[in-house]
Amino acid sequence: MINLSKVKELMPVQEPLFRITNFDEVSLGYTLEQAQNEAKRCLDCKHKPCVNGCPVGIDIPRFITKIIEGNIEEAYQVISESSLLPSVCGRVCPQETQCEALCVRANKGEAVAIGNLERFVADYHYKNTPTSKIDIKSNQIKIAVIGSGPAGLTAANDLSKLGYLVDIYEALHTPGGVLTYGIPAFRLPKDIVLREVEMLKNQGVNIITNTIIGQTIYLDELFEMGYQAIFLGTGAGLPKFLGIPGEMLNGVYSANEFLTRINLMKAYEKTSQTPIQIANRVAVIGGGNVALDAARAAKRLGAKEVYIIYRRSMKELPARLEEVHHAVEEGIIFKMQMNAKEIYGNEFGFVQKVRCVDMILGEKDESGRAKPIEDPNSSHIIEVDSVIMAIGTTPNPLIIQANPDIESTRQGCIITLDDTGKTSKDMVYAGGDVVTGSATVILAMGAGKKAATAIDMKLGSKNS
Repeated sequence: MINLSKVKELMPVQEPLFRITNFDEVSLGYTLEQAQNEAKRCLDCKHKPCVNGCPVGIDIPRFITKIIEGNIEEAYQVISESSLLPSVCGRVCPQETQCEALCVRANKGEAVAIGNLERFVADYHYKNTPTSKIDIKSNQIKIAVIGSGPAGLTAANDLSKLGYLVDIYEALHTPGGVLTYGIPAFRLPKDIVLREVEMLKNQGVNIITNTIIGQTIYLDELFEMGYQAIFLGTGAGLPKFLGIPGEMLNGVYSANEFLTRINLMKAYEKTSQTPIQIANRVAVIGGGNVALDAARAAKRLGAKEVYIIYRRSMKELPARLEEVHHAVEEGIIFKMQMNAKEIYGNEFGFVQKVRCVDMILGEKDESGRAKPIEDPNSSHIIEVDSVIMAIGTTPNPLIIQANPDIESTRQGCIITLDDTGKTSKDMVYAGGDVVTGSATVILAMGAGKKAATAIDMKLGSKNS
């Protein structure tokens, strides 16, 4: 029987005043009853518009039907036909602008909570189904995947299932890429990322950490080692700065460094080898998901006041609505239509305050958003003792510098010749943020899938 409710089943969460004291996950997940109640809101449309909004093509109505029937493991298998990371995507993907945006129920109410249901199915599977080794017949063809973020993990998964011998090379000491170092545990618990990685290991994928391709090993050396194709999924981890006075003061961080110290190195623990200065007042410059992640993490570290300083209005804020909602509940202060111009320090070189100016919204720019124009007659001083820059990232130039035959943009993104990820260097493919710049987990996964298919077609004909 269809659930005619126009609103989603509300997911339980930690209370705001309690959750800002810990790094535990904020959203607590559906119960079976809640999941089935939400699943019954699905109309099981014949033309499946939601599937068209999923970058990896999950058969959404089919897995939702399995939830209604109580066949949760079968629902997981449906999702797994298309996605390696359902627990991750159910938590961090912007479903509201993808699959849920095309849901028919959204025409007269809220869309079906597809992301929440995906998360429920994946968590149920891991809780109730023991992991086991997967035997796959090998074709003995070696492929190297550079980077263990969502693009690399997905490419490795698909190629491994096709019988290829896949080695993933990761620069850091822990696999997972941005899933591990970039997204805080209160949004994406790290044990979830590790269990997805373990699945790959169980099907024979080898992960080599602490290895920087382009420095420790070069791409041409990988070919000499017997790899017949290479996939580059190295992400975009090089932070941008505003170029304003005071950015070199003590207490100024890039969001990339700040979150890496917290997520990967657990800087919030007293025994951590990489502590973070605990600030009373923090200004985060930027308005995307990373900015809100940094602001909410700073709050959990003990900051009394945390400001989001963003050039446009709340309407144009690019962060997910759910994260904005949670940030407001947690007491994050939003300073809209404002931009930082200078950071002042004290006599000891530590951040003391930031000077901002008002921004007037003008005509729409190429992105379709109102262009912010500086009001030179305005000036605001905000007293802070830490500033976090969260205005975007670009790819690390190391691989491009070591391989001038790989074409790239002025911003350092790798240029691909078609939507398969083929680069200008023979048998080297690329996908994810290293191609697009900072984007979403699910888009990176989609790029990894396309590249894996293209590599298989190329090697299949080459070795037949």
